[in-house]
Amino acid sequence: MSDAMRLIVMGQQAFGKDVLAKLLDAGKDKVVAVYCEPDRDGKPVDPIKEFAIEKGLPVHQPANFDDPEALATLAGFDADLMVMAFVNVFVPEAARDTPKHGSICFHPSLLPLHRGPSAVNWPIIMGSARSGYSWFYPSDGLDEGDSLLQWECEIGPDDTVIELYFKKIYPSAVDSVLQVCDLFRAGNPPHIVPDEAQATYERRCLKKHARIDWNKPVAQVYNLIRGTNPAPGAWTTLNGTEVQVYDSARVPGDGVSGKIVDLSDAGVTVQCIGGRVQIKRVRPAGEGKIAASDWAGNVGMSVGDVIGN
Repeated sequence: MSDAMRLIVMGQQAFGKDVLAKLLDAGKDKVVAVYCEPDRDGKPVDPIKEFAIEKGLPVHQPANFDDPEALATLAGFDADLMVMAFVNVFVPEAARDTPKHGSICFHPSLLPLHRGPSAVNWPIIMGSARSGYSWFYPSDGLDEGDSLLQWECEIGPDDTVIELYFKKIYPSAVDSVLQVCDLFRAGNPPHIVPDEAQATYERRCLKKHARIDWNKPVAQVYNLIRGTNPAPGAWTTLNGTEVQVYDSARVPGDGVSGKIVDLSDAGVTVQCIGGRVQIKRVRPAGEGKIAASDWAGNVGMSVGDVIGN
């Protein structure tokens, strides 16, 4: 098959918008419709919807796909493929299989590793050295199904979610949608069968998972801070008041874990087991992000204070 395909793009937020823009700029295939989540009261219009309207594309936002009318509308576009770029809603088989070649979905991990909604956070939190992304054939299971293609990258020892996702995974993944379409257009797209013995599933990474325990090995503490920066944001307490911890560095040194061991313009250094973490940027409760040194001055912090109590 070498002719242009008729595509439905389903997605949301900046990633969905940038994938749509990439397909439109390439001009190899025809985007016949854009699907995104329903508007939410008090929330800004989704960037993919705004962009699609600007480009004169039909936009649909069904609350669910079990509705016969929604399925009929989907079928009416006579699409060859549905590209699912960052999709949080469940899309049943009847909808996924409506296009001639079905649907293909993006996930920011090397499936079957890290199935679930926080696939960028957990590899960093767990101390993994590699991650990447997959385009896979979605099924009714969560992030299950064969993969079409996968891309792998290193997680650097100091990478946060910002470095891993926004600087490594995101730009490559947006570009890769053209390769995805090329594989379908050429016929016989690959099916990489997942090794279910290697499969992992992690729940959404929430505030309750992001509390720092300074009495843990330094690698665990540092990985948690990296893996929750910028969201949901690692956090701790000082004298019972919460503070979120963002930028940090791992530094050597021994001492009693849970104590502040150094204060400087560079930040606030806290002892863990087997090493120290220097906190560089924080967000005190009810405030914006500030330098940790400013926070230390504002609260009258001293070396020897216990943190996390």
